[in-house]
Amino acid sequence: MPYAPGTFGSAAGFILAILLRPDDSTLVIFALSVFFIGLYASHQAEKSLGKDSGHIVIDELCGYFVSVLFVPKSVGYFIAAFVLFRIFDILKPPPVRSAERLVPGGAGIMLDDLLAGIYANACLQLWRWLA
Repeated sequence: MPYAPGTFGSAAGFILAILLRPDDSTLVIFALSVFFIGLYASHQAEKSLGKDSGHIVIDELCGYFVSVLFVPKSVGYFIAAFVLFRIFDILKPPPVRSAERLVPGGAGIMLDDLLAGIYANACLQLWRWLA
């Protein structure tokens, strides 16, 4: 995608979540599988594309799956997770930016989106607790 590749990568996770409505144990398996595949794939891709290239979007898929773990599997939560994940992925609050910058290779690429997904999930958990 020439524009907003991270948003399109996250959208793939959103669409899969809407269509499959995976339970949390399935999501854990998805997230772990995508994470470990992404470690290798993004590390290899970075060698030819450069540091955290926009062409690498497997990290967004993993981060989105993490953002919808242990929350109700409703369209509203899926949309909220998408918006929150994109905000945290774009703004990169501490330690997200540090992880991306300090951890080399595929691990750094995957880790920053994993952390953004955790931030998004924490917001959704807080919302559930307060509601």
